[in-house]
Order: sequence, then structure tokens, then C-alpha cells
Amino acid sequence: MLLSVATSVDGYIDDTSPVRLLLSNADDFDRVDQVRAESDAILIGAGTIRADNPRLLVNSDERRADRIARGLPEYPLKVTISGSGDLDPDAKFWHHGGAKVAYTTVAGVEKLRTRLDGLADVVSLGDDIDFGKLLDDLGERGIKRLMVEGGGSIHTAFLSQGLADEIHLAIAPLVVGDSEAPRFLHPAAYPGGSSHRMTLAEARTIGDVVLLRYLPKQESSK
Repeated sequence: MLLSVATSVDGYIDDTSPVRLLLSNADDFDRVDQVRAESDAILIGAGTIRADNPRLLVNSDERRADRIARGLPEYPLKVTISGSGDLDPDAKFWHHGGAKVAYTTVAGVEKLRTRLDGLADVVSLGDDIDFGKLLDDLGERGIKRLMVEGGGSIHTAFLSQGLADEIHLAIAPLVVGDSEAPRFLHPAAYPGGSSHRMTLAEARTIGDVVLLRYLPKQESSK
């Protein structure tokens, strides 16, 4: 399972202006499209759907054709999480791509099933969002590679619970400087604490963006 994010130099994933801040460049967006095509499912939180209204697709015709040639669905499974069930059925997320799954709680399940009737498979994880149960359910659906694209609370939950295998961190040459802007991760108790040094598996430049690929579960030898 991998966490994918682009941040500014000062660690923000967006600003609070009405116009969305694009942190990646064209080549890095293409890299993300490749990672999506290689994944069995892509997950974003309800907050990201509300804020960005993304379609969340594999955009390359060639990559979609390659998935079909390999016996896979044209698009990865699209996944979201909402404890309250407060999701807009008119959001682009539901009307583009292939199959979708929405995970929720006992409190939100009936509302969400009514709102998303015919748009997604709605699954209750119990009284609270249990990320372990979520991954188990995805595993039963044949999902072996899950790409998580945010937002911050979702990334924080997976990483703090020791569930992430990789982090793909793209750093853009921008400084947001907005104290109200969201960050990649929120305060939490992370495995190993602040002294745990993750293994850096890859570092490369993509135009003016730097991609760092970390393995959180592996302790750095340095």
C-alpha cells in the first residue's frame, strides 16, 4: 500500500485560495498516472472529494488499453471513506471510471446507501472507521496494490497505524507560507516515534520536482 502526495517546500499540500494550487508539473502528473495504472485501487477521503471534486482516472489511453490486455478492468477500483455518509451523489468521482466502493460507519451506512444507490458499493466498517477491516475487505475483492492519494487525515491514519508500505513524496519548488493551508500529515503517534528513520528507496528529479520514495516499515541503515 502506498501513500502518494505532492507538497510545497514548506510541507503544504495546498493553499486556502479559491484557485487550486498545482504542485506537480506535467511530467510528474504523468508519473502519477502511471502509478494509478499499476494499482488495483485508488483511495481518497471524503474531504478530498468535497474540496477538489476529482474524477480520479487513468488518463492515458495506452495505459488503460494495457490494463485491459492484462485482463484487468480498464480503471482501478475507486475507493472513498466517509464516517458520516455525507457525500454528494453528483460529485464527478461517482460518474467517471469503473467500479466504486464507499466505506462508512453504522451511523452513516443507510444515508450513504440511499444517496449512492446504483453508484457505488457501500460498506459499513462498524461503529468507527476501522482501517484494518477496510484493507481486509479490499483484499477479499482481489486488491493487492492500493494507492492512497489523500487527504491529510487519511494519510495520517494509514501511516500512524503502520499500514503503509511506501510513501511517494513529490516536492515542488514552491513556498505556500499559509498557516491555514493543509499539510501532508497531521500530529499523531507514528510507529517508532520521531527517531525512526525510514529507508529511502529512490530519489530522482522530474523536471523541477523532486520525487522521494520512502519505505516506512524498513529502518534506515544509516
